[in-house]
Amino acid sequence: MDIFSVFTMLGGLAMFLYGMSIMGDGLEKAAGNRLKGILETASKTPVRGFLLGMIVTAVIQSSSATTVMVVGFVNSGIMKLSQAIGIIMGANVGTTATSWILSLTGLQGESFFIKMLKPSSFSPILAVVGIIMYMFLKNAKKKDLGTIFLGFAILMFGMETMSDAVAPLKDIPEFQMLFTKFENPILGVLVGAGVTAIIQSSSASVGILQALSATGAISLGSAIPIILGQNIGTCATAMISSVGTNKNARRTAIVHLYFNIIGTVSFLILFYALNALFKFSFIGGPANAFSIAVVHTCFNVVATALMLPFNKVLEKLAYMTIPEDEEAEVFSRLDERLFEAPSVAIGRCHDIAAEMANLASASMLRAMSLLDHYDPEIAAQVVADEDAVDKYEDELGSYLVKLSNRNLSHQDSLEITELLHNIGDFERISDHAMNIMETAQEMHEKNATFSDEAWNEITKMKNALQTIMEMAITAFEKNDLEMALRVEPLEDVVDDLKGVLRGRHIERLKENKCTIELGFMFSDLLTNYERVSDHCSNIAVSLLTSAQDNMDVHAFLNESRKLEPEYQAMYKEYQAQFGV
Repeated sequence: MDIFSVFTMLGGLAMFLYGMSIMGDGLEKAAGNRLKGILETASKTPVRGFLLGMIVTAVIQSSSATTVMVVGFVNSGIMKLSQAIGIIMGANVGTTATSWILSLTGLQGESFFIKMLKPSSFSPILAVVGIIMYMFLKNAKKKDLGTIFLGFAILMFGMETMSDAVAPLKDIPEFQMLFTKFENPILGVLVGAGVTAIIQSSSASVGILQALSATGAISLGSAIPIILGQNIGTCATAMISSVGTNKNARRTAIVHLYFNIIGTVSFLILFYALNALFKFSFIGGPANAFSIAVVHTCFNVVATALMLPFNKVLEKLAYMTIPEDEEAEVFSRLDERLFEAPSVAIGRCHDIAAEMANLASASMLRAMSLLDHYDPEIAAQVVADEDAVDKYEDELGSYLVKLSNRNLSHQDSLEITELLHNIGDFERISDHAMNIMETAQEMHEKNATFSDEAWNEITKMKNALQTIMEMAITAFEKNDLEMALRVEPLEDVVDDLKGVLRGRHIERLKENKCTIELGFMFSDLLTNYERVSDHCSNIAVSLLTSAQDNMDVHAFLNESRKLEPEYQAMYKEYQAQFGV
């Protein structure tokens, strides 16, 4: 084996890892909201959690990615630690799917069916189909499917390249002697853990071991401890991911580590005890891709079968390691670990944005109440609300911008754009609440009051504003498009109402029924109310345009006003309700 064979092997390894990465990304994007639904509906039953973890990991081809997502879910409060334990165990079994796919390279036979089962036969076909779908089809889901096919083809080509490059090693005595040293279980476990921790993927490290097994120089006795160590090494990703998280998230990563360490020790003791009694003859035989897949699966199934009934014990062990009496932490719900599942992260942002919307709406209602009866404590609460809404905007905005730089599906990108628009509107509503509070404060300090006629008009405007805020925020929270459609006609009525009321107030000024100073205050209130209704319209329209995959707001508004008879019917209904 010369230097060029080493280069070939490294190139094969690079293609293998890259193929696995893009295949996983494509699978994750294709799963989209279904992945979110599967993980968010994890029940308290460990068996159900195990099945969910196994299925999700088999889909995205990475137990590390699943565990990192689970750490993020626990950190964000989406999932409890008790739910996470079953999913982690299932992830360890689900990750064995990759080794079974790779073991197909060892199939022997001359029939057409057997040949087509070999990845070397069908992966070029997948590559051709994949590149056609990726380059020539516009549908996002079909492009994602093409990415999956391409990733798998690259992965298998890299696997075969590695196998071919290391094939000459079988004739080198030093290489054979190197692997005999790994028959020491402790050394084999450390090597497997170290390699996996470095490349951050147990599936990839098992694939490398399967490629090396093509030399015939690796005995099954040497491979078994390495395989067990690979399961420990894959915990490194979750442990790194848990840095800076809350206590339960760190406990989740600890559970993953304890499960694999305890499982490895238990399996080694059981296996070597049985070997001492029955002298397994297959230990001295050469390992191949199929036998490695069998061992990898057997270990994870046996470890899960042993540990699943004791999931509560693992939970208690995690609490003992990270006790409750640690210093209090700030609970961060916007966790960047959720970037591994963008649809979940977006869903979490939507929930927090809904909190922001309700806070801005409550602040506006408080501010309007100050016009009827000024209360310094309520005024102070409006100021505090405005500060809190600003923090929401900063936190959510920064998080969404970072999330937008990830490899997202078209639908996820649309939802992020919509949320960024929405949180800006929510923040502006709280700003207008501050303006109204300041007007109420000025009126209180100057002991100024409107005429009965002006109060009735302000009350009419306030009622319209309360109605449009309730509709817009309900539409946002529930993604209710029918409710969103009702917002725009009312916004037009508020515009009309502002014009009518301003005209009436000008007449009162001419007749000296109102002072210039009160006229400015009245005009400021009308302006702030009308601006809030504009932001409610923006919120509703962003929902509707996003649903139509069209972010041209002005074109949408112009089109919606032409709708007959629905739009005109709602418009006349609101005119009658608010007396324009």
